[in-house]
Amino acid sequence: MQTKARDKKSGGKIVRTFTVNGRRRRVTAFPDQPLLWVLREKLGLTGTKFGCGIAACGACMVHIDGRLAYSCQRRFDTLGGRAVTTIEGLSEDASHPLQKAWVAEQAPQCGYCQSGQIMRAAALLKETPKPDRKQIVQAMSSNLCRCASYDRIVAAIERVVAGGRS
Repeated sequence: MQTKARDKKSGGKIVRTFTVNGRRRRVTAFPDQPLLWVLREKLGLTGTKFGCGIAACGACMVHIDGRLAYSCQRRFDTLGGRAVTTIEGLSEDASHPLQKAWVAEQAPQCGYCQSGQIMRAAALLKETPKPDRKQIVQAMSSNLCRCASYDRIVAAIERVVAGGRS
């Protein structure tokens, strides 16, 4: 799964095999390269966004082994054997209940932060399937939205909790 040998030909790059959105991938990159850039540049998965680069905004949220993670802070060399889910991995056709609720509630304005918002909401609902409004607001408070569509984001999550009526 992991190749530790480095030589002059590799330029210091290493190989890791891990699963992305259910598909096993073998990727070569620098050990300290953030997962965010591996996803976007090596794998063409551009739904995960760069926001701040310091794990302060949440635009880069993904799930690693089912747990929420900032992809801008996760180093490539830690990924061997892991399972990563990005916004593209929630559903191939935007049929995930959260994605449908986001559209129904018109949550996105510019849309830039929304994939990170949805990934955090998915983690919340996995951990707490029926959160109340206070739990939703608290869980989502660490993801930033410059357009301030927070009320619509909360409404979208509440829609899913109430049974996903679209």
